[in-house]
Amino acid sequence: MQHGPAVRRRKLGAELRALRAGAGLTSGEAARLLGWHQSKVSRIETGTSGVKSTDVTRLLDVYAVDDPELRGLLTVLAGAEDDGRHHWWHAYRGVLPPAYRDFISLESQARGMRTLETSVVPGLLQTPEYARAVTRAAVEGLEDCKLDALVEVRLARQDVLRSRPPLELDAVLDEAVLRREVGGPEVMAHQLRRLCDAAALPQVRLQVLPFTAGAHIGVTGPFVIFSFSNTTDLDVVVLDHLTSSLYLERKEDLQAYSEAFDALQFHALSPEESLDYIAGIADGA
Repeated sequence: MQHGPAVRRRKLGAELRALRAGAGLTSGEAARLLGWHQSKVSRIETGTSGVKSTDVTRLLDVYAVDDPELRGLLTVLAGAEDDGRHHWWHAYRGVLPPAYRDFISLESQARGMRTLETSVVPGLLQTPEYARAVTRAAVEGLEDCKLDALVEVRLARQDVLRSRPPLELDAVLDEAVLRREVGGPEVMAHQLRRLCDAAALPQVRLQVLPFTAGAHIGVTGPFVIFSFSNTTDLDVVVLDHLTSSLYLERKEDLQAYSEAFDALQFHALSPEESLDYIAGIADGA
């Protein structure tokens, strides 16, 4: 169990090591081709030191990696804040904590996202008014300018659902998410209608876990599983806490959370039933 940057470096290093081996090069040979010391390649591959996105690009060139999706993913995993011109969230660096930037960078390159939410609507499906109310409640005493910026970030993140190809979102919502009145009746009614609209999107699979399902494995708390199209070795589970986020990368952890999510989907209402359920709550709001 580690914090985001450490996990990201280890995952990146492991992938680069595999690509080097696939290219038939030793670490020494790769270093000579780049004019580096062998220890630099070793530090990158073991994740003991950070690596610039420009260095990742050079390594991928030497290893003859031409898959644009894989190149983009590995560049983002490098923590490419040194190349922030290419990432929209760089403009908000002053208000975003590192853990949130890590989350956004993974979200921007993921193929799929599976999420269990037990308290609030997933950020990718929030309306502006709901996002403002949630953010204001989560961070007390926040200045209006910073609140505005964080809401802008929340809304900008939603572009991944409209990209080509779009992020595939599978979300299981505990009924408490739908019943908790955030921002007042009008804001909540609008948010529920937004969920109904989102549920109709082909890239979104939305399921409700009703109160009648009783106790379930998700009572331990919400979580997110990111999946990537190029390699399952980069998949990661994210757990949010009040002051930090934890990233789980072990295969055992990924399997446990994947199985938990499958169980939650099994016990939840079907997407069609969930849409009717949300609409029914919205009509009564």
